[in-house]
Amino acid sequence: MQSRNKILDDISHLMTNAMGVAQGAKTEAETAMKGLIDRWLADRDFVTREEFDAVRAMAIKAREENAALEARIAALEAAAKG
Repeated sequence: MQSRNKILDDISHLMTNAMGVAQGAKTEAETAMKGLIDRWLADRDFVTREEFDAVRAMAIKAREENAALEARIAALEAAAKG
């Protein structure tokens, strides 16, 4: 009976070690994949949210200024005719 317990203990230790190796491989694969994705994203010309919001605000302001200038031109043209 002692030999069976020894065999079961050895199998248990082997399985525990195998799970540790598998966990280490999983962590290493996740790190490699994150690094690959980070490099891929860095190579693209994506803008940050802050940059996008700043440019959007500038575009909105430019549209408002254009509308004001159009109204002013229309008023000046009407005054010149009348």
